[in-house]
Amino acid sequence: MDVRLDMELDQFRTQISEALANGGTQSLIRLTDEELAVLDPEETLIPKPHLAAMDAQQREWAMATALRSLVARETIEIHNIEELAATLHGAPETAVDMRIRVDVDLALTLRRTADRALAVKQHSAAGTAYAHIHIHAPNLLLIERITAGGMHLFTLADNVQDAVNLIQPLLDPFGVADRNGPIITLDPTALDREHVGPLATVIDNAQIVCELVLLSDPPGPMMTTYATNRAVWAVTVDRPHAPTGITARPVSHTGLSASLADMLKDRKADHA
Repeated sequence: MDVRLDMELDQFRTQISEALANGGTQSLIRLTDEELAVLDPEETLIPKPHLAAMDAQQREWAMATALRSLVARETIEIHNIEELAATLHGAPETAVDMRIRVDVDLALTLRRTADRALAVKQHSAAGTAYAHIHIHAPNLLLIERITAGGMHLFTLADNVQDAVNLIQPLLDPFGVADRNGPIITLDPTALDREHVGPLATVIDNAQIVCELVLLSDPPGPMMTTYATNRAVWAVTVDRPHAPTGITARPVSHTGLSASLADMLKDRKADHA
């Protein structure tokens, strides 16, 4: 990144962190898949499950409707509506002159510029839900929870624990994580049923499975959780393709919370 732009981003993060310190963690905005596609058309790794299920024609209609909704809700202002309308009657195409509301612009900026993000994917009988925690600093995190229907709920957190509290219900929706059990070390070359012990039964009976990956450079740790109606197990991996460091164990509420917080911590600071 350009040094000047890097300094400007650091100043921006400092200003937002200072403002957030006064008000604490707060809900920001809610946007649909198609509204986000209009506001931020650049493709990212963040899923848009509702939009992804549509064909090209359906997506075009959905985004046109989303644009109308954004204007009607005063989320955005279009300053060249007449020129855009003229293109429908044969006039040359023109770029949209769009102004975005401050809170929406803040969410989009923090979403684009995070150095690290914790990606969460929840599988259940009800469908697939997601979350991304965009990590800027220990006192500046943007949490983006994504429903199976494609609704994105943005929250600005001023501490790691608040971010953990928003994400942990995805992993333990039944509130059954009640004890830390013994750690089982798994052999990455022998992960078949015969070599994973009691974890095999847990996997068979899991009602909720969550995959968590820390997106960073270098790649960070990964965790998969299995929630039954009686317990939550966590399988952790130090880093992708690690030859060692795969462990499994049942976890308590506080144990699961600590594991999430550990994934969100600044590892560069640890090695500074």
